[in-house]
Amino acid sequence: MLEQLKQDVCKANLNLVAEGLVIQSWGNASGVDRERGLMVIKPSGVSYDGMKPEHMVVVSLADGKVVDSHLKPSSDTPTHLVLYRTFREIGGVVHTHSLYATAWAQAQRKIPSFGTTQADYWHGEVPCTRLLTPDEIKNDYEANTGRVIVETFRKKNPLQHPAVLVARHGPFTWGKDVQDAVHNASVLEFVARLATETLRIAPKTKPIPSVLLDKHFLRKHGPKAYYGQNQAPTL
Repeated sequence: MLEQLKQDVCKANLNLVAEGLVIQSWGNASGVDRERGLMVIKPSGVSYDGMKPEHMVVVSLADGKVVDSHLKPSSDTPTHLVLYRTFREIGGVVHTHSLYATAWAQAQRKIPSFGTTQADYWHGEVPCTRLLTPDEIKNDYEANTGRVIVETFRKKNPLQHPAVLVARHGPFTWGKDVQDAVHNASVLEFVARLATETLRIAPKTKPIPSVLLDKHFLRKHGPKAYYGQNQAPTL
């Protein structure tokens, strides 16, 4: 069942390790099949060493029940499900505890857009959620993590801001598919480190001017985008 998606999700999880975004088993990636209403996600607490596509867990997008696997899905499965159900445009979700992005999350700080590197991917800041309430933590914690992310995006387009920092927790990213979500996780870690270094050098640095922000974001993602090739070049 969903053999190609299992391969893609397994590869995405292994890529998180290869790119230095997770250690131990501290992270997970998932992909979704919208037509069949199914999600594929990494199993809970399983080492990346020796991880194979057949270890991936298929769950129902509707109710979160395991459809195909003898393993338990990631403990963050309810968070992924809330994001897929709400952000209908996305096809992949990644959660890590990468060093710099997690440091900003623990500090409960959004990452301002200080320059064009970030503006190429986010139409402004990388937002940070509010803290969950004690009741939200004690009851239905993982689903409430997804809900607080959705709450943070009430006035934001998730495709223009493909990442969030969950306060005191860590980052989640998403994309058109699971590999795109991994790519965004890698970019997020870089811009988090870049912002940290920028503030170390010049603590009073202000966000990028809006005209420069718009130019860099829209030339790649806007309706009249012109960055890159119209078709793959012949090399």
